[in-house]
Amino acid sequence: MPGIKEDILVKSADLKEEVIQLRRHFHRHPELSYEETETSLYICNWLEKNGISFRKGIAGTGIIGNIEGKAKGGKVIALRAEMDALPITERNKTEYSSLNAGKMHACGHDAHMAMLMGTTKLLNSIRGQFGGTILLIFQPGEEKSPGGARLVIESGELRNPKPDLVIAQHILPELETGKVGYKAGRYMASCDEIYITITGKGGHAALPGLTTDQIYIASHLVIRLKNRMSEQQSVKGIPTVLGIGRISGEGATNIIPEKVYIAGTFRTFDEKWRAEGLALVRLVSDETEEEFGVSIDVNIVEGYPVLVNDENLTSKAIEFSEALLGKSNIETFDIRMSSDDFSFYSGIAPSLYYRIGIRKKETEMMKLHTSDFDIDENGLATGVANLSWLVYNFLLNEDLPVKEY
Repeated sequence: MPGIKEDILVKSADLKEEVIQLRRHFHRHPELSYEETETSLYICNWLEKNGISFRKGIAGTGIIGNIEGKAKGGKVIALRAEMDALPITERNKTEYSSLNAGKMHACGHDAHMAMLMGTTKLLNSIRGQFGGTILLIFQPGEEKSPGGARLVIESGELRNPKPDLVIAQHILPELETGKVGYKAGRYMASCDEIYITITGKGGHAALPGLTTDQIYIASHLVIRLKNRMSEQQSVKGIPTVLGIGRISGEGATNIIPEKVYIAGTFRTFDEKWRAEGLALVRLVSDETEEEFGVSIDVNIVEGYPVLVNDENLTSKAIEFSEALLGKSNIETFDIRMSSDDFSFYSGIAPSLYYRIGIRKKETEMMKLHTSDFDIDENGLATGVANLSWLVYNFLLNEDLPVKEY
């Protein structure tokens, strides 16, 4: 008679082909943030077909499914997968390439949904062996502020029952197929969007005395912002990025534009410094405005907080994954400057966000958010097995303290 570990490994292998087909369906039919109508309908139909109760229409297109263990006791564990795609035109020529022009699952959310569905089927089949409640969050809008995670939380749909812990897994192209990766504590940066508009006197480039040179001023402002941030980072010792992704002005060779637009991102790993850094952006902009006699408007769109993995959960998860997959298949990571709105969940419960390898050994890494991104689908079975195993063990492990948030 096989034990539960062997049962989970066998069942996840048996589900592999179905999970691959689910992933390919989502990949063919990508929908952008907060527009995931057909994706949501497909998931609802699948949940209903598999006898899983659910609530829909959460934060727009979101869904929360529910599995009740048949044994006594147990915690409430929430599992998150994102539904949205990116505004990217796919270059891949596969039988499952995107059918929606200018839209592509280039961040792996198709794989995340498919793995959560496979995990749902697996856990539902063994629910007689655990107690507690499993919440299945299919979340909209991870890729776009204010973040679907924030909207799901603000909807109040996670108050009854309230999760004791929240888990998400995310594919990682750097990590080989069959491997899983963890980082305890601070893992991913906060992320805020910065939009700056410089308005002054436009005119003929040959008459500089009659204009204020907005592109010249914008160049000064960008350099000052970068330098001031660099100085503060040296003093504080906190990893920080101020990235400027756009400077645009509708001028010409002989036309000084009246307006110039700057857009960028600010990322860091400390919430106090995050607030101070954004205030510094406003201060330097005000100083530049006064010096050059122009109007500088700063619009900061609040993004996602620092993603923090609960130390105790991460430590236990590493132990559990080593027991399932072997120590050689478990890696630990350093911090990353990328961000994820999963960070909002750590404000309501201890949370855990880890990585699943999807790169064949000795093959070129396919970068996230690119038009030729794809995955080794063999990694999907690892994701289903590992997530199912973690949930089973966390439900039965009474040593994990439940924090009040």
